[in-house]
Amino acid sequence: MRTRRTTRAAQYVAVLAYLLFLGFPLVWLISASLKSPREFASIDPTFLPQAPTFRNFSDALEEQGLVRSMLNSLQISVATTVLVLIVSLPVAYALARLRSRLRPITNGWILVSQVFPVILIVIPLFVILRQLHLTNTIPGVVIVYMVWSMPFALWMLQGYVAAVPRELEEAASVDGASRVRTIVSIVMPLLRPGLIATAMFTFISAWNEFFFALVLLQDPQLKTLPLVLARFVGAEGQVQFGPLAAASVLATVPSLVFFAFLQRRLTSGLLSGAVKG
Repeated sequence: MRTRRTTRAAQYVAVLAYLLFLGFPLVWLISASLKSPREFASIDPTFLPQAPTFRNFSDALEEQGLVRSMLNSLQISVATTVLVLIVSLPVAYALARLRSRLRPITNGWILVSQVFPVILIVIPLFVILRQLHLTNTIPGVVIVYMVWSMPFALWMLQGYVAAVPRELEEAASVDGASRVRTIVSIVMPLLRPGLIATAMFTFISAWNEFFFALVLLQDPQLKTLPLVLARFVGAEGQVQFGPLAAASVLATVPSLVFFAFLQRRLTSGLLSGAVKG
Protein backbone atom coordinates (compact mmCIF):
# COMPACT_ATOMS: atom_id res chain seq x y z
CA MET A 1 0.00 0.00 0.00
CA ARG A 2 2.81 2.42 0.91
CA THR A 3 4.60 1.64 -2.38
CA ARG A 4 1.44 2.39 -4.33
CA ARG A 5 0.94 5.71 -2.55
CA THR A 6 4.57 6.66 -3.13
CA THR A 7 4.27 5.84 -6.82
CA ARG A 8 1.07 7.86 -7.17
CA ALA A 9 2.61 10.82 -5.34
CA ALA A 10 5.65 10.66 -7.63
CA GLN A 11 3.35 10.63 -10.65
CA TYR A 12 1.50 13.72 -9.42
CA VAL A 13 4.78 15.52 -8.79
CA ALA A 14 6.02 14.62 -12.28
CA VAL A 15 2.79 15.85 -13.89
CA LEU A 16 2.89 19.07 -11.88
CA ALA A 17 6.53 19.67 -12.85
CA TYR A 18 5.68 19.06 -16.49
CA LEU A 19 2.76 21.49 -16.35
CA LEU A 20 4.97 24.13 -14.76
CA PHE A 21 7.58 23.55 -17.45
CA LEU A 22 4.98 24.01 -20.20
CA GLY A 23 3.21 26.93 -18.58
CA PHE A 24 6.24 28.98 -17.52
CA PRO A 25 6.81 30.65 -20.94
CA LEU A 26 3.19 31.79 -21.08
CA VAL A 27 3.28 33.08 -17.50
CA TRP A 28 6.53 34.91 -18.19
CA LEU A 29 5.03 36.40 -21.38
CA ILE A 30 1.97 37.68 -19.53
CA SER A 31 4.19 39.13 -16.82
CA ALA A 32 6.37 40.89 -19.39
CA SER A 33 3.33 42.32 -21.16
CA LEU A 34 2.37 44.15 -17.94
CA LYS A 35 5.77 45.74 -17.34
CA SER A 36 6.63 49.36 -18.06
CA PRO A 37 9.65 50.39 -20.20
CA ARG A 38 11.43 51.44 -17.01
CA GLU A 39 11.22 47.91 -15.62
CA PHE A 40 12.63 46.45 -18.84
CA ALA A 41 15.58 48.83 -18.59
CA SER A 42 16.21 48.06 -14.93
CA ILE A 43 19.54 46.49 -14.03
CA ASP A 44 17.76 44.42 -11.39
CA PRO A 45 14.83 42.82 -13.27
CA THR A 46 12.03 41.04 -11.46
CA PHE A 47 9.79 38.22 -12.59
CA LEU A 48 6.53 39.91 -11.60
CA PRO A 49 5.78 43.50 -12.68
CA GLN A 50 6.24 46.04 -9.89
CA ALA A 51 3.74 48.50 -11.38
CA PRO A 52 1.45 46.59 -13.77
CA THR A 53 0.22 48.57 -16.75
CA PHE A 54 -2.00 47.82 -19.75
CA ARG A 55 -0.38 50.49 -21.88
CA ASN A 56 1.50 47.84 -23.84
CA PHE A 57 -1.77 46.28 -25.01
CA SER A 58 -3.17 49.60 -26.18
CA ASP A 59 0.06 50.39 -28.02
CA ALA A 60 0.04 47.00 -29.72
CA LEU A 61 -3.58 47.31 -30.80
CA GLU A 62 -3.43 50.91 -31.98
CA GLU A 63 -0.03 51.31 -33.60
CA GLN A 64 0.60 48.05 -35.45
CA GLY A 65 -2.76 47.05 -36.95
CA LEU A 66 -2.77 43.90 -34.86
CA VAL A 67 -6.51 43.23 -35.05
CA ARG A 68 -6.57 43.30 -38.85
CA SER A 69 -3.64 40.92 -39.07
CA MET A 70 -5.28 38.56 -36.57
CA LEU A 71 -8.41 38.48 -38.72
CA ASN A 72 -6.30 37.75 -41.79
CA SER A 73 -4.48 34.91 -40.02
CA LEU A 74 -7.75 33.54 -38.67
CA GLN A 75 -9.33 33.58 -42.13
CA ILE A 76 -6.33 31.88 -43.71
CA SER A 77 -5.95 29.28 -40.94
CA VAL A 78 -9.61 28.27 -40.90
CA ALA A 79 -9.81 28.05 -44.70
CA THR A 80 -6.62 25.99 -44.82
CA THR A 81 -7.85 23.62 -42.11
CA VAL A 82 -11.20 23.02 -43.80
CA LEU A 83 -9.67 22.43 -47.23
CA VAL A 84 -7.00 20.10 -45.89
CA LEU A 85 -9.59 17.94 -44.12
CA ILE A 86 -11.87 17.83 -47.17
CA VAL A 87 -9.09 16.82 -49.55
CA SER A 88 -6.95 14.62 -47.32
CA LEU A 89 -9.70 12.37 -45.93
CA PRO A 90 -10.65 10.59 -49.20
CA VAL A 91 -6.99 10.42 -50.28
CA ALA A 92 -5.94 8.94 -46.94
CA TYR A 93 -8.79 6.43 -47.16
CA ALA A 94 -7.66 5.38 -50.63
CA LEU A 95 -4.05 5.00 -49.50
CA ALA A 96 -5.07 2.91 -46.48
CA ARG A 97 -7.69 0.72 -48.11
CA LEU A 98 -6.99 0.37 -51.83
CA ARG A 99 -4.13 -1.91 -52.83
CA SER A 100 -2.01 -0.45 -55.60
CA ARG A 101 1.58 -0.44 -56.79
CA LEU A 102 1.57 3.33 -56.43
CA ARG A 103 0.90 3.17 -52.68
CA PRO A 104 4.55 2.63 -51.56
CA ILE A 105 5.68 5.32 -53.99
CA THR A 106 3.07 7.73 -52.68
CA ASN A 107 3.99 7.07 -49.06
CA GLY A 108 7.66 7.52 -49.89
CA TRP A 109 6.94 10.82 -51.60
CA ILE A 110 4.95 11.99 -48.57
CA LEU A 111 7.96 11.36 -46.33
CA VAL A 112 10.49 12.88 -48.76
CA SER A 113 8.40 16.03 -49.19
CA GLN A 114 8.76 16.77 -45.48
CA VAL A 115 12.53 17.15 -45.68
CA PHE A 116 12.57 19.72 -48.51
CA PRO A 117 13.96 23.07 -47.31
CA VAL A 118 11.43 25.83 -47.85
CA ILE A 119 14.01 28.04 -49.51
CA LEU A 120 14.33 25.55 -52.40
CA ILE A 121 10.69 25.79 -53.44
CA VAL A 122 9.73 29.36 -52.60
CA ILE A 123 11.10 30.89 -55.83
CA PRO A 124 9.42 28.48 -58.30
CA LEU A 125 6.31 28.64 -56.15
CA PHE A 126 6.29 32.43 -56.36
CA VAL A 127 6.71 32.31 -60.16
CA ILE A 128 3.82 29.85 -60.55
CA LEU A 129 1.49 31.89 -58.32
CA ARG A 130 2.42 35.10 -60.14
CA GLN A 131 1.48 33.52 -63.46
CA LEU A 132 -1.85 32.51 -61.93
CA HIS A 133 -2.31 36.04 -60.49
CA LEU A 134 -2.45 34.63 -56.96
CA THR A 135 0.46 36.49 -55.39
CA ASN A 136 -0.46 39.07 -52.77
CA THR A 137 -3.84 37.39 -52.28
CA ILE A 138 -5.32 35.41 -49.41
CA PRO A 139 -6.48 32.54 -51.69
CA GLY A 140 -2.90 32.15 -52.94
CA VAL A 141 -1.58 31.85 -49.39
CA VAL A 142 -4.34 29.36 -48.51
CA ILE A 143 -3.40 27.17 -51.46
CA VAL A 144 0.27 27.21 -50.46
CA TYR A 145 -0.52 26.38 -46.83
CA MET A 146 -2.87 23.60 -47.89
CA VAL A 147 -0.27 21.98 -50.15
CA TRP A 148 2.41 22.36 -47.47
CA SER A 149 0.26 20.78 -44.73
CA MET A 150 -1.21 18.01 -46.89
CA PRO A 151 1.61 15.41 -46.64
CA PHE A 152 1.63 15.33 -42.85
CA ALA A 153 -2.18 15.33 -42.76
CA LEU A 154 -2.25 12.36 -45.14
CA TRP A 155 0.30 10.52 -43.03
CA MET A 156 -1.72 11.06 -39.86
CA LEU A 157 -5.13 10.19 -41.31
CA GLN A 158 -3.81 7.14 -43.12
CA GLY A 159 -2.84 5.59 -39.81
CA TYR A 160 -6.23 6.35 -38.29
CA VAL A 161 -8.06 4.88 -41.29
CA ALA A 162 -5.94 1.72 -41.16
CA ALA A 163 -6.94 1.27 -37.51
CA VAL A 164 -10.65 1.09 -38.39
CA PRO A 165 -11.65 -2.60 -38.73
CA ARG A 166 -12.45 -3.63 -42.28
CA GLU A 167 -15.26 -5.83 -40.95
CA LEU A 168 -17.37 -2.75 -40.24
CA GLU A 169 -17.15 -1.62 -43.86
CA GLU A 170 -17.81 -5.13 -45.14
CA ALA A 171 -20.93 -5.36 -42.96
CA ALA A 172 -22.14 -2.01 -44.31
CA SER A 173 -21.50 -3.21 -47.86
CA VAL A 174 -23.51 -6.37 -47.22
CA ASP A 175 -26.38 -4.18 -46.01
CA GLY A 176 -26.31 -2.34 -49.34
CA ALA A 177 -24.41 0.81 -48.37
CA SER A 178 -22.29 2.45 -51.06
CA ARG A 179 -18.62 3.32 -50.58
CA VAL A 180 -19.44 6.99 -49.99
CA ARG A 181 -22.20 6.15 -47.51
CA THR A 182 -19.85 3.79 -45.69
CA ILE A 183 -17.19 6.48 -45.36
CA VAL A 184 -19.66 9.12 -44.17
CA SER A 185 -21.73 6.98 -41.79
CA ILE A 186 -19.24 4.38 -40.56
CA VAL A 187 -15.66 5.53 -41.02
CA MET A 188 -15.87 9.27 -40.32
CA PRO A 189 -17.43 8.97 -36.84
CA LEU A 190 -14.62 6.61 -35.84
CA LEU A 191 -12.05 8.96 -37.34
CA ARG A 192 -13.13 11.93 -35.21
CA PRO A 193 -9.99 11.88 -33.01
CA GLY A 194 -7.79 11.72 -36.11
CA LEU A 195 -9.69 14.51 -37.87
CA ILE A 196 -9.49 16.72 -34.79
CA ALA A 197 -5.76 16.06 -34.32
CA THR A 198 -5.17 16.85 -38.00
CA ALA A 199 -7.24 20.02 -37.72
CA MET A 200 -5.20 21.15 -34.70
CA PHE A 201 -1.91 20.58 -36.48
CA THR A 202 -3.05 22.32 -39.66
CA PHE A 203 -4.51 25.32 -37.86
CA ILE A 204 -1.45 25.91 -35.67
CA SER A 205 0.89 25.42 -38.62
CA ALA A 206 -0.98 28.01 -40.72
CA TRP A 207 -1.40 30.39 -37.76
CA ASN A 208 2.34 30.46 -37.01
CA GLU A 209 3.71 30.34 -40.57
CA PHE A 210 6.00 33.26 -41.46
CA PHE A 211 8.22 32.65 -44.48
CA PHE A 212 5.61 31.98 -47.19
CA ALA A 213 3.52 34.92 -46.00
CA LEU A 214 6.59 37.17 -46.05
CA VAL A 215 7.30 36.27 -49.69
CA LEU A 216 3.75 36.19 -51.05
CA LEU A 217 2.08 39.13 -49.28
CA GLN A 218 3.10 42.73 -49.94
CA ASP A 219 -0.13 44.60 -49.23
CA PRO A 220 -0.13 45.88 -45.60
CA GLN A 221 -3.85 45.19 -45.43
CA LEU A 222 -3.21 41.48 -46.06
CA LYS A 223 -0.32 40.95 -43.63
CA THR A 224 -0.68 38.01 -41.29
CA LEU A 225 -0.04 38.05 -37.57
CA PRO A 226 3.57 36.74 -37.61
CA LEU A 227 4.51 39.47 -40.10
CA VAL A 228 3.03 42.17 -37.88
CA LEU A 229 4.79 40.79 -34.80
CA ALA A 230 8.09 41.12 -36.66
CA ARG A 231 7.49 44.88 -36.93
CA PHE A 232 8.12 45.29 -33.22
CA VAL A 233 11.80 44.75 -33.96
CA GLY A 234 13.23 47.98 -35.37
CA ALA A 235 15.59 48.30 -38.30
CA GLU A 236 18.52 48.75 -35.91
CA GLY A 237 17.58 45.73 -33.82
CA GLN A 238 15.80 47.72 -31.11
CA VAL A 239 12.95 45.65 -29.72
CA GLN A 240 9.78 47.09 -28.20
CA PHE A 241 9.63 44.46 -25.48
CA GLY A 242 6.42 45.58 -23.81
CA PRO A 243 4.21 45.92 -26.92
CA LEU A 244 5.78 42.79 -28.40
CA ALA A 245 4.96 40.76 -25.29
CA ALA A 246 1.41 42.16 -25.23
CA ALA A 247 0.91 41.40 -28.91
CA SER A 248 2.27 37.88 -28.39
CA VAL A 249 -0.20 37.31 -25.56
CA LEU A 250 -3.05 38.42 -27.80
CA ALA A 251 -1.71 36.23 -30.59
CA THR A 252 -1.88 33.10 -28.42
CA VAL A 253 -5.52 33.61 -27.45
CA PRO A 254 -7.15 32.39 -30.73
CA SER A 255 -4.98 29.27 -30.88
CA LEU A 256 -5.72 28.48 -27.22
CA VAL A 257 -9.45 28.94 -27.81
CA PHE A 258 -9.31 26.76 -30.92
CA PHE A 259 -7.41 24.06 -29.05
CA ALA A 260 -9.78 24.17 -26.07
CA PHE A 261 -12.79 23.99 -28.40
CA LEU A 262 -11.48 20.93 -30.25
CA GLN A 263 -9.92 19.25 -27.22
CA ARG A 264 -13.35 18.66 -25.73
CA ARG A 265 -14.47 16.99 -28.96
CA LEU A 266 -11.24 15.02 -29.15
CA THR A 267 -11.97 13.47 -25.76
CA SER A 268 -15.57 12.66 -26.70
CA GLY A 269 -14.35 11.17 -29.96
CA LEU A 270 -11.91 8.91 -28.17
CA LEU A 271 -14.60 7.71 -25.79
CA SER A 272 -17.05 7.20 -28.66
CA GLY A 273 -14.49 5.18 -30.58
CA ALA A 274 -13.74 3.08 -27.52
CA VAL A 275 -17.43 2.26 -27.04
CA LYS A 276 -18.03 1.51 -30.70
CA GLY A 277 -14.89 -0.63 -30.95
